[in-house]
Amino acid sequence: MIIAKQLQRSFKRPGASRLKAKSEQYVHAVKSVSFSAQDGRITGLLGPNGAGKSTTLRMLATLIKPESGSATIDGHNVATDVLQVRNHLGFMPHNAGIYPRLTARENIHYYARLCGLDRKNSKQRTGELIEQLEMLTFADRRANGFSQGQKTKVALARALVHRPQTIMLDEPTNGLDVMATRGLREIIRNLAVQGHCILFSSHIMQEVAALCDHIAIITDGTVVMEDSLNGILQHTGQHDLEDAFVHATQSLSNEGIAGDNE
Repeated sequence: MIIAKQLQRSFKRPGASRLKAKSEQYVHAVKSVSFSAQDGRITGLLGPNGAGKSTTLRMLATLIKPESGSATIDGHNVATDVLQVRNHLGFMPHNAGIYPRLTARENIHYYARLCGLDRKNSKQRTGELIEQLEMLTFADRRANGFSQGQKTKVALARALVHRPQTIMLDEPTNGLDVMATRGLREIIRNLAVQGHCILFSSHIMQEVAALCDHIAIITDGTVVMEDSLNGILQHTGQHDLEDAFVHATQSLSNEGIAGDNE
């Protein structure tokens, strides 16, 4: 289970020292992100490129610290219980690199060892994932020259190798063809059925609508709405997710304009 409360994070602009105003020296990538993701369901973090999705996931994955706010993964605080969070979490970042000179099997086995599995269990777990993710045809080929779909399967296997309860995927279908996307969706659904907490980010409306039990809409570094698909449609008075997304983001913009005019 993931619980995020008012997460914030900013980054210093390149060449910031040349800017006079201190407020102009920083980019506020995440301004106020609050949402929850439950076990046994798929939660989508939906927003356009640059909305703050990847930065949010990196904070939850303990790769960067929040400047303010808090978050827990399966009850462990991402800022203070880093090792416990990493033991419970499987994270597949956007465009996750795999070692091109290693085979798919070696990539997964190596990551299993990094996660603390002994040699015997690493070998066994690697074999299980190769079969589960249907990787037998390329498991013992070097990763150099793999298709995007094959790379994604290897990266997903690495994220699952230590049997984490919570799984986060950053735009996992980016660059995949139709059949590879369908296969990955089925894998994600099966993981949720097994009781895992699944959180994935996407800017593709149709993908989120088809796959997610729960949706958090993020724009300009702020989660503006979270609910089931039906709940979001009812709340916005729209008939499809794209129109609901536009309605929610425009409401935020209008509130910002009203605030500036006060």
